[in-house]
Amino acid sequence: MSKGSRTADGVAHLSPQERADRGRAARKQVPRSSHAGFSPAAGRRDPVDVIEEQSATRVPDLVPIRYGRMTESPFRFYRGAAAIMAGDLASTPRSGITAQLCGDAHMMNFRLLASAERRLMFDINDFDETLPGPWEWDVKRLAASLVIAGRENGYTDEERATIVRAAVRSYREQMRLFADMGNLDVWYAHADVEELRAVVDQELTRKGRKRLSQVTTKARTRDNLQAYEKLSRIDGGERRFAADPPLLVPIEDMVPGTERDWVGQELRKLVDRYARSLPTDRRHLLGQYRVVDIARKVVGVGSVGTRCWILLLLGKDDEDPLILQAKEADRSVLAAHVGDSRYDNQGQRVVAGQRLMQAAGDIFLGWDRVVGIDGRRRDFYVRQLHDWKGIMEPQIMVPNGMRVFSELCGATLARAHARSGDRIAIAAYLGGGDSFDRALTEFAESYADQNERDHQSLIDAVQAGRVATAAA
Repeated sequence: MSKGSRTADGVAHLSPQERADRGRAARKQVPRSSHAGFSPAAGRRDPVDVIEEQSATRVPDLVPIRYGRMTESPFRFYRGAAAIMAGDLASTPRSGITAQLCGDAHMMNFRLLASAERRLMFDINDFDETLPGPWEWDVKRLAASLVIAGRENGYTDEERATIVRAAVRSYREQMRLFADMGNLDVWYAHADVEELRAVVDQELTRKGRKRLSQVTTKARTRDNLQAYEKLSRIDGGERRFAADPPLLVPIEDMVPGTERDWVGQELRKLVDRYARSLPTDRRHLLGQYRVVDIARKVVGVGSVGTRCWILLLLGKDDEDPLILQAKEADRSVLAAHVGDSRYDNQGQRVVAGQRLMQAAGDIFLGWDRVVGIDGRRRDFYVRQLHDWKGIMEPQIMVPNGMRVFSELCGATLARAHARSGDRIAIAAYLGGGDSFDRALTEFAESYADQNERDHQSLIDAVQAGRVATAAA
């Protein structure tokens, strides 16, 4: 290692050649072919125990909804099983090269998002589990999700293999491109939707191009005004959230008493406190809004049961809404395997990871901490509820469409890792051949088998009365 200067994180600067040598040396220690396949480690924990351990800290009356959603299909189970897979990945080979991880990089966490400049971008969306760790783990979670979704769509073995190889090849080739780029060029890299359209139009059928156009058009309508009209109503001449229990419960509909009153007061204070985590210009913008209502909202699959609040704010007038989401941030599921975050506040951990990995950031993204009426500390991160989000639904994709989508995901994940990890070392480890691509294709199929067994374990637990489910 050359002496050189040191970065803010205390990491010595190496020459490009030294970094490439590091990657090639890692390849000798941990061959790319060693990533193929998956076998559960001896003493592997019962997957239902892992899920129940998470549920123990969540809102009790919402936990059955989480289980109900996870039992619906192997893919929905997989979306809520990041903690199970983190434990499994800990026993798999690792190159020793790290990057900031999404921690839950399944295919549905890649979607269309709005940049601060109001451009539609393709990026990673969910960072609840973000933490520095082995870069391979994100790629493996993405690859396995593609197989699981492909099986549900009835794709053949070869169709699924083609999709996974395309995703991993895209990651590898994009990382090699980033390895040759300067630091600022990597940082400014992004996937603008119009640039994507020019690429995918060459590979999609007419029907596929029409579907992409529909998704992008719909994404631009999913903003604060759309959420405002959908989620609120006029009550006594004032705008309030419309009840839709148990998925959306306005604070005034919660059980009367000290806790309800305390939550309302504390969440209104949260907006002022969280503003300190914003840049000064955005803090000034936020200060022009006032909180008029609060509700508890159920979101996602894996997140169901965590405390998630939405806050309705109004600005210039009643037609100038801002809806913020304050979501509880727990310890990352990766922490037990790679060590705790450098940040004491788990909300700050999420925000720091998101800002590092995303090219398109929410201008109101920040964090805060609340001490509950029970005396327990809870960390939150705050963002806009809707800001031009567009989702590509896997169940309506044909094999070629999912292949194109997987390439976008692979390239986007490479860009996110290149911003935080040693892109030159990762590129050198991957090399120009397809050894890693083929290895992860095998891994993804093997892990999809394991996911199906774990999904069945949860179904068995429900049938045995061990856990309860609820539809919502």
